[in-house]
Amino acid sequence: MATLSDIGVAAGINLLSAFVFLLAFAILRLQPFNDRVYFPKWYLKGLRSSPSRSGTFVKKFVNLDFRSYLRFLNWMPEALKMPELELIDHAGLDSAVYLRIYLIGLKIFVPITFLAWAVLVPVNYTNKTLELQLKNVTSSDIDKLSISNVPDGSDRFWTHIVMAYAFTFWTCYVLLKEYEKVANMRLQFIVSEKRRPDQFTVLVRNVPPDSDESVSETVEHFFLVNHPDTYLTHQVVCNANKLAKLVKKRKSKQNWLDYYQLKYSRNNAKRPIMKTGFLGLWGEKVDAIDHHITEIEKLSNEIAEERERVLKDPKSIMPAAFVSFKSRWGAAVCAQTQQSRNPTLWLTDWAPEPRDVYWQNLSIPYVSIAVRRLIMAVAFFFLTFFFMIPIASVQALATIEGLEKAAPFLKALIEIPFIKSVIQGFLPGIVLKLFLIFLPTILMIMSKFEGFTSISSLERRSATRYYLFNLVNVFLGSVIAGSALDQLNTFIKQSANEIPKTIGVAVPMRATFFITYIMVDGWAGIAAEILMLKPLIIYHLKNTFLVKTEKDREEAMNPGSLSFNVGEPRIQLYFLLGMVYATVTPVLLPFILVFFGLAYVVFRHQIINVYNQEYESAAAFWPDVHGRIISALLVSHVALIGLLSTKHLAQAAPLLITLAVVTIWFYRFCKARYEPAFVRYPLQEAVMKDTLERARDSNFNLKPYLQNAYIHPVFKEEDDDEEEEVVKLENESVLVPTKRQSRRNTPVPSKMSGASSQSLPEAVPEHSVP
Repeated sequence: MATLSDIGVAAGINLLSAFVFLLAFAILRLQPFNDRVYFPKWYLKGLRSSPSRSGTFVKKFVNLDFRSYLRFLNWMPEALKMPELELIDHAGLDSAVYLRIYLIGLKIFVPITFLAWAVLVPVNYTNKTLELQLKNVTSSDIDKLSISNVPDGSDRFWTHIVMAYAFTFWTCYVLLKEYEKVANMRLQFIVSEKRRPDQFTVLVRNVPPDSDESVSETVEHFFLVNHPDTYLTHQVVCNANKLAKLVKKRKSKQNWLDYYQLKYSRNNAKRPIMKTGFLGLWGEKVDAIDHHITEIEKLSNEIAEERERVLKDPKSIMPAAFVSFKSRWGAAVCAQTQQSRNPTLWLTDWAPEPRDVYWQNLSIPYVSIAVRRLIMAVAFFFLTFFFMIPIASVQALATIEGLEKAAPFLKALIEIPFIKSVIQGFLPGIVLKLFLIFLPTILMIMSKFEGFTSISSLERRSATRYYLFNLVNVFLGSVIAGSALDQLNTFIKQSANEIPKTIGVAVPMRATFFITYIMVDGWAGIAAEILMLKPLIIYHLKNTFLVKTEKDREEAMNPGSLSFNVGEPRIQLYFLLGMVYATVTPVLLPFILVFFGLAYVVFRHQIINVYNQEYESAAAFWPDVHGRIISALLVSHVALIGLLSTKHLAQAAPLLITLAVVTIWFYRFCKARYEPAFVRYPLQEAVMKDTLERARDSNFNLKPYLQNAYIHPVFKEEDDDEEEEVVKLENESVLVPTKRQSRRNTPVPSKMSGASSQSLPEAVPEHSVP
């Protein structure tokens, strides 16, 4: 097992690697040719231009001002200077609230760390239990600082119970204040926010089919009858996925054409040649420029044909629509009420903002979504369960004993003190990190298959599953499987009634592994985040081979955004480890504090200077964050109950069960008190916002602002003539004649005839396609 000196060596290695990353970042960010990589957000806002340096050729690429290198850490205080209100205006509420997750970590664990080290560490260390009573159990110096070192039945366990109460109450207090703060920030953000299409728009799904009317006509007539005073316009949803793929393929071909043309312009002596086979590795040799021009022309013809089909084929129209209203109040009433006596028809929900819409899933029939989600639930269960097998196997090998058994010829090398420290303090964490690299991509694919219609909901779904995966595999898998493997020989030689006692002692022993994981994934991982090595390389490759104009250079920048589906579950794993080990092995807490402090500064810098958020959900993810921290508390209670049950302290169980019940009550209270602010829009706020807006801008025409807001992006990328055709089609049919006989009794006058419209010989075709 790892000793304190081994952990010290590993900590030194990880701190050194983190420092190297930070130093490399500090140097690279000062170079003029990297300015667009490390400050892209300011370029996108038009507030920064490429640094121009007069003098020698070298100065245009390298910063020769050596005084600037002496201040290589000045980015840290600069990242902390921007006030929160200015940060919200600069980056959005999602980004500002995301940073508050790290602040909560500091608010919770700073007092807990000081209290645990002042009270629990002396209580644990001043015993000799592991040395005297359990010589047959593998232990380490760190375990002597844990609860495992307290003898069975000792009155000292009451100290741990009292601390568990103190830690829980403090955590709940911080969570209560933060929930209240974030809820108020959300409402204030919505009230103060400028006009946006999603404030007036509702997504309607499962529109019932009508043999006499098209989807567009059915939607229009339904809302004119049921929302006559507030309905404004609508846009039906089409299946343009094939068209989008063709446009994406043409864009890729255009990039290659630009590359070959630029290459030819630099060397006119020889035209570029390429092979037509897979990845250009084999096949017929052709002129690269002529080949791509031909391919682009062919794709343009296919795009025109597919676009025409989408616009005219009724089968491409889905039973869904974006319906816009004259006021926020009208949209809120529609989004938050049942529209039909059949609760499975005319399903309404707030429309995502246009940037947040995941257009590919709008074409999925609503009736298939339940089946899709059942399939993915089963698939996720098997993914989670079977992933424990390789993790447990690798964790067994990632120890001195495991490596010596698997590779005896390496025993002499492994026994070298420095190598031994690196293996014990570094290898287990890096192995687990490698296993988890591809997991977020797999979970996002699963979420997309389930049919969620917004990027934010996709990320929240993936984040939930990533957290559950970490809970089962990274935490429970590493603790239970790892401990069982370490103690297997002991179990075989013991009587059955001694096994629970050994497990109770062995569970805290996995603290060593989690300390190394925090250092690898947390310290070094966060430091690598700010270096942005991958975006740096990609930008310079694009800048070298594809960029011809300033517009091309701007497109070559890839600032990225906060990956909530990856970042938030990782944060929650540290909350979980901190909660569980606060009363069990407090030595782990300082490592978590370093992570939260470093991560807060790094991500604040990235949000201010780099990330360009794809969407704005007004912190809709906060209930998930709150719930997962509560679940970490409950896991810590269960772990402590199980641990103390092996220590002959049965009278402690009712007290800890009571603590868990109080925690659950607190969660239910917060859910009832604050969560409605994140799922519903108060009608009072909607009326106030509408009244103020009418008073300030009474002449604003809302209809032109909304009627094109939810056009499919693939149509916006076409030329101006094609876009005008779509707009014309949408403008022609605010209300359309119909064959449906029930229309004769509709009490709403037709905007085409000025009276209730009678049935006409022919129906007008579908009109609006987003």
